[in-house]
Amino acid sequence: MFTIFDDRLDAFARRTLADHRRFDAAGWPREELEAHQLTALRETLRHVTGNSPFYGELLGHLDESAIAGLTFDSFAELPFTTKDDLRERLLDMLSKPVHEGWVFYETTGTTGRSTPCPRDHVDSLVNNTALSVCYDHVFRAHGDRHVIGVMGPNELHSTGDTFGDVCRNLGHAHAKMWPHSPVVGFRRALEVIREVSVTGVFCTPNVAMSLAKEAVRAGLEPAGLGIRFFMFTGELATPGLLRNIGEMWGATAYNCLYASQEASVLGATHGDGRLRTLPLNVYYELIDPGTGRPAAPRDGFRQGELVVTHLYQGSKPLVRYRTGDLVRLYPAAPAAGYPSDVLLPLGRVRDLIDLNGRRVTAYELESLILSRLAGAMDYQLVIDRADGTDTLTVEVETRDGAPLPPAAVDDLAGAAHEAWGCPVEIGYRQLGGITTTGALVSWKAARVHDRRRAPDEERKVALAMAGGRRGR
Repeated sequence: MFTIFDDRLDAFARRTLADHRRFDAAGWPREELEAHQLTALRETLRHVTGNSPFYGELLGHLDESAIAGLTFDSFAELPFTTKDDLRERLLDMLSKPVHEGWVFYETTGTTGRSTPCPRDHVDSLVNNTALSVCYDHVFRAHGDRHVIGVMGPNELHSTGDTFGDVCRNLGHAHAKMWPHSPVVGFRRALEVIREVSVTGVFCTPNVAMSLAKEAVRAGLEPAGLGIRFFMFTGELATPGLLRNIGEMWGATAYNCLYASQEASVLGATHGDGRLRTLPLNVYYELIDPGTGRPAAPRDGFRQGELVVTHLYQGSKPLVRYRTGDLVRLYPAAPAAGYPSDVLLPLGRVRDLIDLNGRRVTAYELESLILSRLAGAMDYQLVIDRADGTDTLTVEVETRDGAPLPPAAVDDLAGAAHEAWGCPVEIGYRQLGGITTTGALVSWKAARVHDRRRAPDEERKVALAMAGGRRGR
């Protein structure tokens, strides 16, 4: 309701909502969308070159004539922005001083220097409107009168504010409860779920798995707690993982958001359960991570490192920002309810794993394994090398230590050998806190113990964090 105190923001909020609702209804012709994107790219370039010390140096050669004559082709020749730029230039990246924003966030800093991520009202209105319009379809699919649990860190982090605002926009109550906080904890989170009849939860996949394990320890049946749906973010979420968690809780699990603190919202799930791009807010490019040139199209999709540019002019717009993430983009079907590309995150470029000479993405690895691990409550992968061959051990935590069906184990062994030439073993044990660290470190650091080489810095951070969580 803050917008009623500012006529300009009120008009901007209403115009933004109208634009997104019209897009949701397939009311933007392609020509109009491309014109919108090109105009917004020019405005973003004017905004950053005139206000950001970093971009004033990087793009200061662009005068008004060059910006006014910008085309998509000439834009693709501009230099990239990298994560190192963000870490080195910090507040120089901003296009508005911190005091002109409404909230200050920063990256977690678990694997490098924290970088500032303030938001002004334009940032929040644009991003939260897109999420609200998309999530409205998901929420309606699971009834009404929702109470939503928001389980994510709130200190210097956007999770609670963003999802709380979205729930408020859609007319649903929410409770912010971060189970890893000593103020809350997993036992109290379960109590709140029962006391106020929580129907949906925003969290990471590992929070949902940890919460289920805590429920079982407390003598509760997760599927009997009344949660209808989970909205996952912060970690890789393959169909097999979504299925396992959904079955565990008797709920529908969605990979609801592709985003980061520094780049904000880049994709949101729609009513069909698939992540979609948000082309009113973001201009997307895919590049070959080795050459930096546009990724070559493949049969039915495009794949490469995602590069994004913000089409709104807030506190910290980024221009041609290399996310470091591998993604696939599939064109929307002609009859799709939401007319934007389907977005499939594959994991970070630097999380590619070599298995017997084959380069494997995080998504490919987890998809093949978890599609055959029905009933797993948690998992970890151990990679080793024996007699010149890379081997894979899948460590699984199941309910009461029950073994997986022999047919599933055989199927997994055959599929892994065919795909990567890896012999596979299955091990059963209770997994420690390291698998809960993925959202703060990386999927690979949390999920993969690669014995072929010494732990890298991210793995060391994950192990340290796991030690700190073990006693909670």
